[in-house]
Amino acid sequence: MPHQPEVLTRRRFLRTSVLGAALSWTVPLFIERTFSTLNAAAAESASSLQVPTGRDHPILVVLQLAGGNDGLNTLIPYEDDAYYRARPTLGIPKTRVLPLSDRIGLHPALAPLADLYHEGALAILQGVGYPNPNRSHFRSTEIWQTASDANRVSTKGWIGRYFDNCCSGGDPTVGVSLGQQLPQAFNAQQPVGMAIERPDHLGLPKVGDAFERAAFEQLNGLDHELDAGNAGGSIAGLNGSLHSNLSPLDYLQRVALDAQVGADRISAILKRTRDEANYPNTQLGRSLSSIARLIAGGLTTRVYYLSHGGFDTHNNQGEAHQRLLGELAGATDAFCHDLRSKGLLDRVTLMTFSEFGRRVAENASKGTDHGTAAPLFVMGGAIRPGLYGRQPSLEQLDAGDLIFNVDFRSVYATILERWMQAPAQKVLGREFPLLAFL
Repeated sequence: MPHQPEVLTRRRFLRTSVLGAALSWTVPLFIERTFSTLNAAAAESASSLQVPTGRDHPILVVLQLAGGNDGLNTLIPYEDDAYYRARPTLGIPKTRVLPLSDRIGLHPALAPLADLYHEGALAILQGVGYPNPNRSHFRSTEIWQTASDANRVSTKGWIGRYFDNCCSGGDPTVGVSLGQQLPQAFNAQQPVGMAIERPDHLGLPKVGDAFERAAFEQLNGLDHELDAGNAGGSIAGLNGSLHSNLSPLDYLQRVALDAQVGADRISAILKRTRDEANYPNTQLGRSLSSIARLIAGGLTTRVYYLSHGGFDTHNNQGEAHQRLLGELAGATDAFCHDLRSKGLLDRVTLMTFSEFGRRVAENASKGTDHGTAAPLFVMGGAIRPGLYGRQPSLEQLDAGDLIFNVDFRSVYATILERWMQAPAQKVLGREFPLLAFL
């Protein structure tokens, strides 16, 4: 039997979108939670600051370096002898480092990012972390995704709280995650956003599946006046329609149609837009290519989210880390040059983050173990380039780990206030100092 290219059908799309999460519950539980959400949204609507979405709004791209990126071999203190003493086999020789200052430089695999830095499109924040750091992948990722304190568990994501405060009733594609499921960062009081594993493979069910196609076409033929997209473009927009004697099944159909509208729009945009840069043939390259094309095509998304994994380098780190950094640099450099060619770089800011850095000393397996503070990158046409924060001391450590000097929530606050035009204190729960990279 000939190989059939994988097409993401509507059914599978819905499973990986916010609707997919909803339909995985029992229907009564879903309805109960949904009505609770809508009632809460109505109560809070008067205090929400609505930031209009449109084709000229600022866009944030969040790129997670999953696994815990080794910051010391990313941004290298090449004039510090303590670095080479701690890493006799993993230390990057001075002659290979790409200098950014007389003491700090980039890993040689990051040459494209060094060029972006000198072109004025890259800011690097040093020593980013949080108090009482946690070295668990799951817990530390949760802390970063929710912007919570280490001793407090929060269920809502920092981007989800931004959606609740600034994008309620907005377009269903206000948040797009490229992956199998929505990140915890998108968790919101009002369900919003969609997760798409393969943006370039959205499509209809196969023609041979007559039953599924008939159901698909029947769903798309629902009364236009009750279309969720016409009531504000999101689940929240259905609040008014719920008073029109909709049954629970009708309501679920409207939510499904809301997701389908977003899928159809994404598919149409990807068909008519093209790359204007040479992206590497990697998963990250393909994902950033799709995002650039969606931006160019006018999708009204405010936040894109994607992940680049493999950074948990406990063993034989050298070549693996070099490959990962090379993939990161190649894809993000192509993304920035693509947007610049399209005249869109000034509208986009991309930030990276990793749940933690690595320990200062290499281990016996020529790798590094879970650590604390690490650098992160912010790139785009509107950023103020340069090095921010301080390179953590390699002599004054906390039980063998670096001591942070920039709270990651200050990065979020700066992006919210100065880029997304959002009330950072309301979204994050309290005030954090703003930084100068924007």
